Amino acid sequence: MTREEKSIAIENLTAQLAGTNIIYVSDISGLNAETTSSLRRACFKAGIKLEVVKNTLLAKAMEASDNDYGDLPSVLSGNSAIFISDVANAPGKIIKDFRKKSAKPILKGAYINSEIYLGDDQLDALATIKSKEELIGEIIGLLQSPAQRVISALQNQFAGSEEVSEEVEA
Repeated sequence: MTREEKSIAIENLTAQLAGTNIIYVSDISGLNAETTSSLRRACFKAGIKLEVVKNTLLAKAMEASDNDYGDLPSVLSGNSAIFISDVANAPGKIIKDFRKKSAKPILKGAYINSEIYLGDDQLDALATIKSKEELIGEIIGLLQSPAQRVISALQNQFAGSEEVSEEVEA
């Protein structure tokens, strides 16, 4: 790879990193062609971009980015692939699902909304992070719950007052 090609690759990676707040770095080496293809299909269906990258180029792209990746570049050794997503827990769920059948992919680290997660032991936590849509749904549910109780109580009280007025008229 020439210097010019490396420079272009770094610019492209920097642009990709600038366009997202959710990046998982993992090791997918050793997966056979069928499993790798299956992983890529699963990522595509989930709206995740999976790309094998050179560690030095990714480290330079992280350095050039406006985001603060903290210690994440320290995990860039061996083979690395990045998962870029709009949903925080989607790559974690896919990795966890694939780990049921294989020892890989191994999570090296993740950058999620300015938070850094290092090591494969973070996978369970990352897979259970609630997405923005799930959090909004929970908040709406919590807000609706008291309102529904008030409406229900008013309806019960209104129904009870109708029964009393019918008894008085009789």
